[in-house]
Amino acid sequence: MRNKNKKSMLFTEQANQIFNRAIADYHVTDNVDTPIHNPYPKDSIEYSLYLKCWIDTVQWHFEDLIRDPHINPVEALSLKRRIDKSNQDRTDLVEEIDSWFRQHYSEVKVLPEARLNTESPAWAIDRLSILALKIYHMQEQVERQDAEADHIAKCQAKLNVLLEQQKDLSLAIDQLLEDIEAGRKYMKVYRQMKMYNDPATNPVLYKKS
Repeated sequence: MRNKNKKSMLFTEQANQIFNRAIADYHVTDNVDTPIHNPYPKDSIEYSLYLKCWIDTVQWHFEDLIRDPHINPVEALSLKRRIDKSNQDRTDLVEEIDSWFRQHYSEVKVLPEARLNTESPAWAIDRLSILALKIYHMQEQVERQDAEADHIAKCQAKLNVLLEQQKDLSLAIDQLLEDIEAGRKYMKVYRQMKMYNDPATNPVLYKKS
């Protein structure tokens, strides 16, 4: 993503642009069953970032739908299954993005005093994707024509905080990547090992098999 031979945009600048594109593309139809048309090359980090935010966007609307107090219980169960799958897809993709970073920085010479960060780059990028969604939907609230002035003011205050948080998180991620690239920090990829999705480790599942 970064061309070392000339000055280019920071990783998070491009990531935020990709997230915004994915969110805008989804809201053309605003339907959780809309097929994804990822515009980036299949094996690129850009492809993964777009897919990551698309999954997050669809799940955001899953979460809206399941909170309908009048939802049919059968539909709710089906939707819960889709949310579970979406969560697993999201986790798997975060781990894939971390693997990309591991490969991308595989030739970096780690300094003897290098330190391990509290979270990997991809899990920080996961939060950045969710922030882009929060900003989009909070902006929607600010622009509502049917809402009271007090509601608009409260949402504007929240939007201001979200925008500041996005700026700070973007900076922190770029600084982390710079530290990894310079060998001042190193990263590991830990698999989530979620037990409730595994029929071999969830007792409700393996006791019935």
